[in-house]
Amino acid sequence: MRRFTILLMAVFWPVWLAAAPAPVLVLAINGAIGPATADYVHRGIEHARAQGAQLLVLQMDTPGGLDTSMRAIIKDILAAPMPVAAFVAPGGARAASAGTYILYASHVAAMAPATNLGAATPVQIGGGSGGGASGGGKEGEGKDGGDGKAGGKAGELSSDAMTRKHVHDAAAYIRGLAQMRGRNVEWAERAVREAVSLSSAEALELKVIDLVAADVPQLLQRLDGRKFGIAGTERVLDTAGAVVTAFEPDWRNRFLSVITDPSIAYILVLLGIYAIVFEFYNPGMVLPGVVGAICVLIALYAFQMLPVNYAGLALILLGIGFMVGEAFFPAYGSLGIGGVIAFVVGSVILIDTDIPGYGIPFALIGGFAAASAAFLMLMIGVALKARRRPVVSGREELIGSAGEVLEDFEQEGWARVHSETWRVRAAMPLKAGQRVRIAAMDGLVLDVVPEPDQGDR
Repeated sequence: MRRFTILLMAVFWPVWLAAAPAPVLVLAINGAIGPATADYVHRGIEHARAQGAQLLVLQMDTPGGLDTSMRAIIKDILAAPMPVAAFVAPGGARAASAGTYILYASHVAAMAPATNLGAATPVQIGGGSGGGASGGGKEGEGKDGGDGKAGGKAGELSSDAMTRKHVHDAAAYIRGLAQMRGRNVEWAERAVREAVSLSSAEALELKVIDLVAADVPQLLQRLDGRKFGIAGTERVLDTAGAVVTAFEPDWRNRFLSVITDPSIAYILVLLGIYAIVFEFYNPGMVLPGVVGAICVLIALYAFQMLPVNYAGLALILLGIGFMVGEAFFPAYGSLGIGGVIAFVVGSVILIDTDIPGYGIPFALIGGFAAASAAFLMLMIGVALKARRRPVVSGREELIGSAGEVLEDFEQEGWARVHSETWRVRAAMPLKAGQRVRIAAMDGLVLDVVPEPDQGDR
């Protein structure tokens, strides 16, 4: 009987496998969207393709993120070989700014109760002023550019023009996504131009999303049997009994997530620079130079994926250079003070965006600036103390030092000075054991004179 059961299983196992629904892969997007998130989604889609998943679920809770990373994620969604469902969950989550664009780009847009989406106005880049920067007003509000009376300064006009350019571009982008997925186009534009938001119930009523579900299992039940056109072929979802698998970030993605945090990248570049400077101060230690080079290279790798203002990075390097130069040149503090100012200004403008989660905290900048200033003051104090101390080596220390003649001689002979044997020269005969004082130095020959109390001997 047992052999018969095993035989039946062997015969019908391929049939059971063929009848089992394809798996569903779930990716969790939490926090600000950045390069690490884009890499995570890209790898998740590739993993879903390799596993033959019938559906990919992006469970989101995000305040927004970087435009470049958002567009990379949307490109991957549009090119995905399976339907992608963007699901704003759990309750209390949001899909603001970049999250709204991703929701519109997905094949299925779903939300859990007590969630919201919207506020998709692009944030002003570069820290300039402009009415559209915060997304708080409608397009066209603000300065009157028609008669020139209320135009303000040229810089403000230029800033407003750049803001309008970003808003128009973002509105066209989300409008195209809404038209492709058959969702509410008018509200999509309002989310960009007026920064409006919706709750899950309102979004469903206005056809901004497709459905509301409490969790992933309920989402899969409501998606069961739905049809989607993918790459010219029709796909029918069979998600009622599908196996749900969570795709966890690997070590590479975790590492990328850590180093692309602006604060971490900022700390890495500063530690690297200070370690290299310390290596130059103490040649041959090797370890500070190795650690410094690794930290700087990792920081530069992170910076090339972040919206970095390279003028800010140059100011940081210039400030550190000035502070180091203060220890070598008698600038009476001008190099050090200028270095601290350049360091602080460069740190403030280093990350060229106002997106939440992608700024460097002022407390961190102040801490490093204070530490650098304290180090500078310590270096200056040590240098001043060193200047007050008597010379203990070199030519200057030898002049005026006392010695003892080792042999009798009339013009040149040998003497012991500081436990060293020196060739000495005198204008009068000297005897062994006589105390002398160094008057001058000619190459490696010392000019000596007898000690005053021994002059009559």
